[in-house]
Amino acid sequence: MEPYYILILTGIGTLGLGFFLEKSIRKRKNRILLEEAKQQAKEILKTARLESEAIKKEKKLQTKEHFLELKSNHQREVNQRERKVSDVENRIRQKESKIQKEINSNTDLKRKLQKEIDFIQKKQDKIKSKEQELNAKLEIQIEKLEGLSKLSAEEAKIELMNTLKEKAKADAMSYVQGHLEEAKLTAQQEAKKIVINTIQRIGTEEAIDNCVSIFNLESDDVKGRIIGREGRNIRVLEAETGVEIIVDDTPEAIILSCFDPVRREIARLSLHKLVSDGRIHPARIEEVVNKTRKQIENEIVEVGKRTVIDLGVHGLHPELVKIVGRMKYRSSYGQNLLQHSREVAKLCGVMASEFGLNAKMAKRAGLLHDIGKVPEEESEKPHALLGMEWAEKYGEKKDVCNAIGAHHDEIEMTSLLSPLVQVCDSISGARPGARRQVLDSYVQRLKDLENIAYDFNGVNKAYAIQAGRELRVFVESEKISDEQAAQLSFKISQKIQTEMTYPGQVKITVIRETRVVNVAK
Repeated sequence: MEPYYILILTGIGTLGLGFFLEKSIRKRKNRILLEEAKQQAKEILKTARLESEAIKKEKKLQTKEHFLELKSNHQREVNQRERKVSDVENRIRQKESKIQKEINSNTDLKRKLQKEIDFIQKKQDKIKSKEQELNAKLEIQIEKLEGLSKLSAEEAKIELMNTLKEKAKADAMSYVQGHLEEAKLTAQQEAKKIVINTIQRIGTEEAIDNCVSIFNLESDDVKGRIIGREGRNIRVLEAETGVEIIVDDTPEAIILSCFDPVRREIARLSLHKLVSDGRIHPARIEEVVNKTRKQIENEIVEVGKRTVIDLGVHGLHPELVKIVGRMKYRSSYGQNLLQHSREVAKLCGVMASEFGLNAKMAKRAGLLHDIGKVPEEESEKPHALLGMEWAEKYGEKKDVCNAIGAHHDEIEMTSLLSPLVQVCDSISGARPGARRQVLDSYVQRLKDLENIAYDFNGVNKAYAIQAGRELRVFVESEKISDEQAAQLSFKISQKIQTEMTYPGQVKITVIRETRVVNVAK
């Protein structure tokens, strides 16, 4: 057992020795750490002290810089204020000197004016004294004359006035009689001038196109074939021709709507060929439309050539010949444009021959005067100016170009052919039955005439009669006098002239009636 005890004791001793060694080592480490911590604390304190001193120096420097900056700004502001004050003082001194100069000059002027006033006052005194002397002499002369004529001054004045009145009446009558005789001699000539001016003024033109064509069918069964499956045929036809095709409840008819008459004609002929053939499908539609378009183009050229040959107008540019052919498919006021141009050309030729002018040149101008109405592309210019530009472009002479551009007074007339074409254009349009208006526009014009009369106070009723050539206005006699009725008629005529466009002239008749009715019982 003893060896065990020895071993146990040895182990306990070893443990105690290890514990003691560990404790001593831990104390030494703690001491070293404490010394290191103290050393670090001293260094931190030293660094902090140094940094605080640096910060303190920096703040002092910043404070000094800020103070210097504020001082300089303050000094700058003070200098600016002093400068402004000095400027104001200088301006005040200048104004004071200027005012002083003006005062001095005003003083001099006042002195001069006073001298002139004194001088004028002396003259007025002299004039008054002379006037008194003359009045006294005049009274003496009047007394002498009254004694000689045995008439007072008032009676002599009346006698003189009567004599002057009779003489003035005689002079006036002779003056009026002389002008009447002169008017009788020149009445016919003046009347012709007035008629010509009136024709030129009323020769107005409105762009009213027939934009609808009717395609008649044998039966309504064809409408379905034209429309096609899901509307394919009609869509292709509209796309190829550029025409709106209206298929509605109208029996045995299809409406073709387009502003371009050439396109409408192409669509109409194409529909005719398709319905006659019976084969209506997209490919066939494209083929027929292309053939019809070429046919119409060739026909336009042929019509232009025949028209030029018939009128004897030679040397025309091919494009102008084509434009003349396009007139066949254009109308204005229901009047075919080609027929109208042929009429104007013939009239111009006859009138030019009577006046001793170049008849061929006049025919040329008359034929081409409305070419601006058939543009292939839309233009905002008036047709007269557009036609003049085309004529200049294709080598027409200046007289012809001026006649085209001036036939609606768009430009100044510089050629003798210009008024000739203007008058012949009006004559062709004024021929009875040459032009016809659309019913709706005609009715609307009559309504507009009546509405213009109703816009004035005192108007009871208004009637447009004689196809819009006369307007009869009934007014209330309590509100409108005879003089006001005349003024009302004039005002209505002026308003119609400024607000409406109409052929010929409109007569305005204002009727004012007063009735008094009594019944005897």
